[in-house]
Amino acid sequence: MKDRKAYWNKNLKYLFILLVVWFTVSFGCGILFVETLNTIKLGGFPLGFWFAQQGSIYTFVFLIFIYVYLMNKLDKEFDVDEK
Repeated sequence: MKDRKAYWNKNLKYLFILLVVWFTVSFGCGILFVETLNTIKLGGFPLGFWFAQQGSIYTFVFLIFIYVYLMNKLDKEFDVDEK
């Protein structure tokens, strides 16, 4: 029972951190810091616009891969991985 709780707590920690990163990129870069980021151009478009339209999606997909990596590592740590 103790191992299950430790496993779940670590999983929730990973989820929380990754969701905070995604929120920061999508809300922070796409809305809060848009004026500052718009002074930089990326592919002819203001960087703030790019984050609002594309960056948050790319970040989310990248975070999915990070989550898969972390969960595979966590599964091996608690010996519940698929062999």
